[in-house]
Amino acid sequence: MSHDNHKELVTSVKANMPDADTLFELADFFKVFGDSTRIRIMCALFERELSVCCIADIVGMEQSTVSHQLRVLRQENLVKVRREGKQSYYSLEDEHIKLIFEMGLEHILE
Repeated sequence: MSHDNHKELVTSVKANMPDADTLFELADFFKVFGDSTRIRIMCALFERELSVCCIADIVGMEQSTVSHQLRVLRQENLVKVRREGKQSYYSLEDEHIKLIFEMGLEHILE
């Protein structure tokens, strides 16, 4: 490859890449998926909206642990909360989360 072709290739690829701040946010987003507790919670929420108590029973963990992980998931806009009286119900923010999960699962099961 000639030097000019190399420069053109590098320029072309760089022009099509998201900016550094966007890539940093994307890396942080994927870090959230790097915790098996959060993955289990999200998996439970694929089925339906659930309370912290139900999630804790499903994943076999203390409510305080689940609440902490739900806060992390909310901060990253992966789950949303709906309050009904004193009870809080959690669900996925949108269908993209399930698609990302399914794509990752499909990749590791290949």
